[in-house]
Amino acid sequence: MDIGTLQSKVNTYKEILGNTANYRKDWGETIKPMILKNLNAIVKESGLKAAVEVRDDIENLEVIILSLGQEHSGISEKIQGSSIKRHMIKNNGALVYQQLFNGKIMILIMYPFIEGYGEPKPPKNLEILRPEELKEPYIVRHVESLLQEVIQWEDYDDDIDGQIKANPIGFNKIIETELEVADITGK
Repeated sequence: MDIGTLQSKVNTYKEILGNTANYRKDWGETIKPMILKNLNAIVKESGLKAAVEVRDDIENLEVIILSLGQEHSGISEKIQGSSIKRHMIKNNGALVYQQLFNGKIMILIMYPFIEGYGEPKPPKNLEILRPEELKEPYIVRHVESLLQEVIQWEDYDDDIDGQIKANPIGFNKIIETELEVADITGK
């Protein structure tokens, strides 16, 4: 039987399965310790208020997070008919190293958001790397990218480049609601 190009696809498939096994092995032996060492060093040397967390509940789908933490947002909602206020918590953002099903590593930025005020902005996918592609200088670059995004979120206003940016920090639902109310009431 002539199977033509099928054999090359079978060989590619076997190679990819072997890569996945190797990537998973590399994660545990070298990549995870290297990410942890570098993130902890960055926090210590820079004075950045952050915590490095490991979530390893699911084998081969582990996550390392550089979390900028949570705090009171300074915004509170008055509970109708009482003097009680419900404080809204601000999640300050995070950098995530996620081990994928195939052993590659996805690097994400989780944007800051205020719980109970709008919808969080979807995470930004920085890149997906094979373990051998992730080098120490990349980790510094990833933290710089996180801080750049968080700085832009924290310092948001409508005159960036002279243009109003739509839904830059995940508050579109509230803005739309306010606009709808303004249209109905004429205010």
